[in-house]
Amino acid sequence: MTQQKPPFNISAKSLSARVLLLTVFFVMLAELLIYTPSISRFRKVYLEERIVRAHLATFTLDALPEGSVGMELEDKLLLHAGAYGIALSQPEKRVLMVSKAMPPKVDLKIDLSEDTFIGWVRAAFDTLAQDKNRILRVMGKSQKDPNVMVELIMDETPMREAMYDYSARIFNLSIGISFFTAFLVYLSLQWLMIRPIRQITANISAFRRAPEDATREIRPSGRSDEIGITERELANMQDEVRHALLQKNRLATLGAAVAKINHDLRNSLAVAVLAFDKLANVEDPEVKRTLPRLYNAIDRAVKLCSQTLNYVGDASPQLEIAQLDLKDLLDEVGKNLNVADEFDDAPPDECDIEWENRLEPGLVISGDREQLYRVFSNLASNAIEAGAETIILSSARNASQIAIDFTDDGPGLPDRARERMFQPFAGSSKEGGTGLGLVIVREIVKAHGGDISFVEPEKGAAFQLTFPASRMSR
Repeated sequence: MTQQKPPFNISAKSLSARVLLLTVFFVMLAELLIYTPSISRFRKVYLEERIVRAHLATFTLDALPEGSVGMELEDKLLLHAGAYGIALSQPEKRVLMVSKAMPPKVDLKIDLSEDTFIGWVRAAFDTLAQDKNRILRVMGKSQKDPNVMVELIMDETPMREAMYDYSARIFNLSIGISFFTAFLVYLSLQWLMIRPIRQITANISAFRRAPEDATREIRPSGRSDEIGITERELANMQDEVRHALLQKNRLATLGAAVAKINHDLRNSLAVAVLAFDKLANVEDPEVKRTLPRLYNAIDRAVKLCSQTLNYVGDASPQLEIAQLDLKDLLDEVGKNLNVADEFDDAPPDECDIEWENRLEPGLVISGDREQLYRVFSNLASNAIEAGAETIILSSARNASQIAIDFTDDGPGLPDRARERMFQPFAGSSKEGGTGLGLVIVREIVKAHGGDISFVEPEKGAAFQLTFPASRMSR
C-alpha cells in the first residue's frame, strides 16, 4: 500500500516558502533601485569633500609668510588633501598653490559642475568596474567662495575602495532589512491567507473522503474578505453536494425497487393481456364497449414500465459517430412517423401529419444516426400526441454553430409543462405520461455537444436544437 503524502508539505515548493523568497527578492530589488542613486551620490560627495580639503590646505599656505613653506609641509598638506597637486582659479588669475615635483599623467577629467544625474550614475559604476588605478583631475567650485575654482590631481583607487566599503555596508543592511521585512510579511500572510487556505484545503480533503458526513463540512469563520466569501461558498457547495449524494443514493435504491416492481408488474400485465384476449371472444355488447378502454389502460401501463426501466437503467448515450446527411435523416423520420419505437413515446398507429423538411440539401453532420433519429422521432411523437397537424423543420448556420428549428401547429405547452419540460416524471403535459421524452432528447443532444431549448412561437410549440459548427461540414 502506497503511503500518501501529507496535505501540507513545507518545502521550497510550498506556498509559504515561495512567499518568503519572493518577499526577499522584491525587497532586494527595491534596495538595488535605492542603491543606484546612493552610490553615485556617495562618489560625488567624496569628490566634493576632496575639493573642500584642498581649499582648506590653500588657506594654510596663505596664512604663512611667503617663502616659509618647506617641502615637508607641502607633502603633509597634499597627504591631508589626498592629492598630487592643488590649484586655485579665480576670474583674474590661476595660481598653482602646491604640487609634487612631477605629478603623474591625468587619465580622466571630472568637472563637478557639468555632469547630470545619469552621468553621475554611469560614472559611479564605471569607477566600480575598474581594476587599476586612474589619475583624476577634479575641478569644482569652492564652498567658501563660489568665485574660486579648485582643481586637484588625485588617485581613483582610494575612492573606489571607499565605494566598495559603502556598497558592502548597504548590502549587509539590505540583507537584514529584506529578511526582517520578509519575516513580517510572511507572518502576516501566514495569518491572513496561508493558514486559512491550508484549513480550507484540509477540509476539502476530509470532505472528499466522506462527503456524506455532515460533520466534515467547513465552518465559515465569518470573515468579510475574499477568504470569508470562499469559505461560505465552499460550505454551500458542500451542503449541496452532500444532499445530492444522499438523493442519488435514494434514487439508486428506488431504481432497484422500481426494476423489481416493473418486472412483477409486467408479469401481471401479461396475465391481464391473456385474459383480455379471452374477453375479446365474448359477444356481450357491454364487454365489447369496455374492452378498448381496458386495452388502452394496459398499453399505457406497459409503456410506463418500459420507459421508466429504460431511463433508470440507461447511462450516458454511447455514440457511434459517423458522417450523415441531416436532411435525409429527417426525411426518414417523416416517412416512418407511423412506426412505433419501443423506447419512445410512439405516435398513434394512424396519423395524418404534414412533415415539411426545409433543411438545406447536403448538410452533413457528425453524429450517431440512431440516437439522432430517436431525438426527432420523440419530438414528432410529442407533437402528434398533442394534436399537431403540421411539423416544419428548418436550419440556420453561423461560424460557431448550426441551429435546427422544430415547429408544430399544435395547441402548445401549458405553463406548468414549460417550467418542468426537462424534468423526468414531471414534464409531461398529458395524463399518464412519464415526461421522459424531452429528457432523453436533451441527453442525446448534449452528448453530441449541443443543446435544446424551447422557443415561444405565435402558435403551437417550437424547439431549437443547436450543435457546434466544428462537428459539421458542408
